[in-house]
Amino acid sequence: MPPPKKALIAVTSAHAPLYPDGQETGLFITEALHPFEVFQKAGFEVDLASETGQYKADWLSQQKDWLSDTERAIWEDHSSTFRSKLDNLLKPGDIKPGEYGLFFASAGHGSLIDYPDAKGLQGVASKIYSNGGIVSAVCHGGAIFPGIIDPATKKSVISGKRVTGFTTKGEEEEGVLGTIKSWKRPTIEASAADAGATYVSPPGPWDAFAMSDGRIVTGANPASANVTAEKCMEVFNTL
Repeated sequence: MPPPKKALIAVTSAHAPLYPDGQETGLFITEALHPFEVFQKAGFEVDLASETGQYKADWLSQQKDWLSDTERAIWEDHSSTFRSKLDNLLKPGDIKPGEYGLFFASAGHGSLIDYPDAKGLQGVASKIYSNGGIVSAVCHGGAIFPGIIDPATKKSVISGKRVTGFTTKGEEEEGVLGTIKSWKRPTIEASAADAGATYVSPPGPWDAFAMSDGRIVTGANPASANVTAEKCMEVFNTL
């Protein structure tokens, strides 16, 4: 029997200054919006949750180069399904993992701050995975993987897997590697290695790139959110 056609998109609850003029990082909007739309189109019921039930949108993700007019209309419309679910985020205690067949960690640099310690979301994802579902992440969402434990192996679900995520080169190009180090958080490449995974780099830091290894699906950057979600659907259809 295939897993339920219901997806949970995790959202970072952290925010902190990141950009040159002190603007803050947080949820990168399209990294949640694009998967939300792909999953809904595929007939999934979709919920959104963060560790605390709170979130703040990343400043850069609200700028014109990163948010089209159509996407902005959805984002700014508090009655849209996507925005209303963001405005009423679930918390881990509200979630029954057995109802879901897919866990997707959206991102933004804020994910590096709270995902490593997000025990509630990690526990939900672990149960979804142990029930035969998919666990996925895009960009910095992979920061959650080390704490998602496969009950069968007692190791991270990405141990022994091939995964991608935002490149350290990309952090350097953005000029934020020093800030990440000040947070005392590893890059996605380092985090993957620490969890026993093999990191696979995209062709370029900003190129759309997604991959799957078993029931683990990962994407490299904001441009990859859509293709990562589509690959989730490809894998789900094989279960």
